[in-house]
Formats: sequence, C-alpha cells, structure tokens
Amino acid sequence: AAAAGPGAAYRMFVLMEDLLDKLKLLSYEEEVLRRHNMRPLSRCPPRPAVRASGAQKIYHFLPFLNRHYFALPTNSGEQFFMFWTLAAWLITKAGHPFKQPQESDDPNAIISKVLSELRSFGRPVDFPPLKLKAGYGEQVCYVLHCLAEEALKYIGFSWKRPAYPTEEREEEEITEDDAELTLNKLEEGVAEEESDNEENFIDLNVLKAQTYRSDMNDTAKQEEILVSTTDAAEWNLEVERVLPQLKVTIRTDNKDWRIHVDQMHQHKDGIESSLKETRGYLDKLHNEISRTLEKINSREKYINSQLEHLIQEYRLAQASLSEAKEKYQEGSGGVTERIRVLSEITEVLERVKQETEEKGSSMTDGAPLVKIKQALTKLKQETIQMDIQIGVMEHTLLHSKLKEKSNMTIDMHATMIPEAPVGAY
Repeated sequence: AAAAGPGAAYRMFVLMEDLLDKLKLLSYEEEVLRRHNMRPLSRCPPRPAVRASGAQKIYHFLPFLNRHYFALPTNSGEQFFMFWTLAAWLITKAGHPFKQPQESDDPNAIISKVLSELRSFGRPVDFPPLKLKAGYGEQVCYVLHCLAEEALKYIGFSWKRPAYPTEEREEEEITEDDAELTLNKLEEGVAEEESDNEENFIDLNVLKAQTYRSDMNDTAKQEEILVSTTDAAEWNLEVERVLPQLKVTIRTDNKDWRIHVDQMHQHKDGIESSLKETRGYLDKLHNEISRTLEKINSREKYINSQLEHLIQEYRLAQASLSEAKEKYQEGSGGVTERIRVLSEITEVLERVKQETEEKGSSMTDGAPLVKIKQALTKLKQETIQMDIQIGVMEHTLLHSKLKEKSNMTIDMHATMIPEAPVGAY
C-alpha cells in the first residue's frame, strides 16, 4: 500500500461502494435479502456476541449491506456467511449453475469452489485463499465486484445517458406587510378611483357649489394655520405611526446586474473586514511562533555549550570504536581463511578414514570366501548334471546307431525286386 500511494489503503472502500451500486442494479434486496428473510439494520434486534446455531437464526440477525460492510471487520462469521451467500447468487446470476452452500460445509471447500468459478470467468486470482476466510478485506470486495460485473454482462445490462431534470427558476418571494404600500397597490387604487369618477355624472351646479365651499374652507384653514395649536410631541408620534405606511417596496429582479454589483461590493466589504480581523490573529500567531523559535534556538545553543565536552568524548569513543572494528575485521579475515583450510583438511581426513575403514572391513570380512565356496559347490552340481545329460545323450546316440545298422542288415537279406518286362511301355 505504501508503494502504490497514500490512497491505496482506501481503495477497498471505493470498491465496496461500487459493489453496492452493482448489487442494487441486480436487485439483490428482493432476490437475496427477502428470500432469506433478512431484516434491515434499523429493525434488527440486538446482535448476539456469539453466532447462533442454525441458518435461520443467522438470517434474522443479518442487516442490509451498508457502504463499508465488507471493508471493515465487524463480525467475521456473519460477514463470511454473507460473502458466500452473495458469491453463490452472483455466480448463478452470471449463468454458471452453483449450488447454494450450507452452514455445515467446509469453508475451505466453499472458497476453492468460488475461486475456481472466478478463474473460469478469466479473472486473475493472485492472493492466498485464506484471505477470504475472514469475510472482509480488499480480496473479498474484489471477488464480489468481479462476480457482479460478470452477472451484469450476462444479463446484458448497459449504462444509459443520464436524464437531467429541468430546473425551474425560483423567483424570490417577498413577504408583503400590511403596513407597507407597494406601487402595484397605488396603481390599483388610482385605477379604481378613476373608474368610480367616470361612472358618476358631472353636474356643473354641484361642481360650482363644491368649488365655492372648498375655497371658503381653504381660506378658513389658511387663517387657522397662521396660529398653530398642534403639540410637537403628538405630531412626532403621528409621524412615527404613519411612516411605515408610506414605505414603498419595489420588487427586484435577481438577474439585474446592479444587484450582482451590490452583492459583489457587500462580499468585498465582508472579506476586507474578515481579512483585517484574521490578519491580526495571524500576526499574533506569527509573533508567538517567532518568539518560540528564538527560545528553541537559545536553548539549543545552551545545551550544546553545556554538552560540548561530552560530545568530544563521544567522538573520541566513536573513533576508537571504528579502529577496533577495523582490527576485528582484519583478524576475522585471517581466522576465516584458516577455518576454510581447516575444513578442507578435515574433509580429506574424513575421506581417508572412510577408505581405510572400507579396506579393513573388506580384508577381515569372510563373506567373499563363503560366496566362492557356494559358487564352487554350485559348479560341481552343475558339472554332475551335465555329465548325466552327456551320458544320456551318448546312450541315445548309440541306440539310434544300432537300430540303423539292424535296419540295413534286414534290407540286405531281403528278396531281390524283379525287373520290369521289356516293351511294357
């Protein structure tokens, strides 16, 4: 992991998350978890310290796979059970019939079967099988990841282009206060007044009377204004009461460049204010670090001055040690050469002793003489048998010669055969 880089230690976490996505694409929740009656983590009862006996008891305690289930050690027995359950399902899903292992099966046999199926898919296996027996780790994630890829290939799964949702522009909502008066309300009020005025008929007499009455009221009001009877405190209170109603709110558009410029200026002011405060802290930290470094340098100089004689003694001892090591190496070289010569002489001596012992044992051993006597006895017996066979053969030959001689004698005393008459032809 150190040679591959600092991120190699976290590779199995990424591999596990990728595996979980592929398992969800293969619908493992419906085909594996629900088939074996496995409960989700939020509804699981407390997990026992020792794995319960019986496959059905284990199923009730197994959760859904989380993001780092096979990457971190939690419960080795449970993780190994989940590993070979998923491996058998993925192998079957990839088109290779694979019998679901039982809890009583040998774990080593299960691992060897899974690895043989993985090799049959053409996947390399360059790790010892015992790595899978723990039920977690990079090797477990690798095996399940390869089997999930083969299953996706077998079912013909293919990635499609992502469909991005259309984003609707969110308009900024401005809460309208009853006390605030907007331009829209003003325009609506003006329009209503104009419509009301248009509906009424204009009477000239009434208009003249109203004009005369208004003029009289204006003159009376002007005379009253010359002498004010209003209290200043009441006037200020009335101004404060009416002032919120006179506020006009204009709806702003987020796409207006002036708003962006104002935001930029606000952010700039915030950054400058934060920078001033941060710069003060950084300067203070810089000063403290500088003082600390000065203290360390002064302390180091003091220690060096106090330990100068000890350092000198250490250097002298180091030099004498190096000289002693050189002498030891020279002496050890001569000793090594002598040991080599001694070993050669010892080998020659052992060989001479072995040859001497072999010759002495051969001189005092009576086994060859016994063998010679046995061979002579055997030769005598074979000679006697040969003599007997020669005698029998001579007797047979003599008997055949006598028989042949008797036959010849009989033929000689036999009657002469008459000659054939002339002209028989």
